[in-house]
Amino acid sequence: MKTLKFIIVLIIAEDLTFMAYAQGSGGAKILKPGQHSDHRKPIPYPYLREADVMWSKRVWRVIDLKEKFNFPLYYPTSPIEDRKSLFDVIKDAALNDSTITCFSPIDDEFKLPLTKSELQAILVGWDSSAVSEDPNDPENKIPRPVKKEITSADITKYWVKEDWFFDKQRSVLDVRIIGLLGLTAKKTENDEDAGGDKALFWIYFPETRPVLAVHDVYMRHNDAQRFSFDDLFWKRMFSSYIIKESNVYDRYIGDYTSGINALLESERVKEEIFNFEHDLWHF
Repeated sequence: MKTLKFIIVLIIAEDLTFMAYAQGSGGAKILKPGQHSDHRKPIPYPYLREADVMWSKRVWRVIDLKEKFNFPLYYPTSPIEDRKSLFDVIKDAALNDSTITCFSPIDDEFKLPLTKSELQAILVGWDSSAVSEDPNDPENKIPRPVKKEITSADITKYWVKEDWFFDKQRSVLDVRIIGLLGLTAKKTENDEDAGGDKALFWIYFPETRPVLAVHDVYMRHNDAQRFSFDDLFWKRMFSSYIIKESNVYDRYIGDYTSGINALLESERVKEEIFNFEHDLWHF
């Protein structure tokens, strides 16, 4: 009988403890989507001495947002509760938070920083060709400028400038992304596709990493796994192709070849980087 009473008391105590924890008396806190990412910091790069870099090559590559594998960088085109596109993250940090600096697309040396007004002029334009009826004279047409703002849906590609190098201290082939450039499709005054791409602005990637580290990106097959834009670039989870390697002429692959030959040249550069590391070892 005493044993039965002890078991009943133990069950009641456990129930009261569970109820107190469920009601929050135990300090439990329910996080909103993405809330736990607010204080996340980027993974620091391993220490690197200039003397330990025995080989390096600078390359420029293109991330085409039309490729399905790159959709996490493109979507959502409008911000939702827990996610933004890469372009919205960069734009908000540059215009509203002033945590990153944008640079002129004239070159990729990060020498000409853009002011907020200059950046706003790049992102927002006016179509002066639009007209409307004059309310006092229906037969007369009056100019009606239309505001045109570049949004996340307009971004078609990103250019990536990066350095590949071999660190003899750690005996690894490593890579450092230096900058990102957003591009949109060129448009005519009638908002028709004019062919080609229009460069918007460069960002210096190391400066941008703290911003990218606190914004989550969509992870396929597992919504519980939290993954940031910085993690995505760190783990090279994007599809791209090379358009330029450092050369004496400072020219792009498209300047001396085209079509399928340009793709083969891009693969040649990629294979050259892979073979350099492979040839260092004896098997």
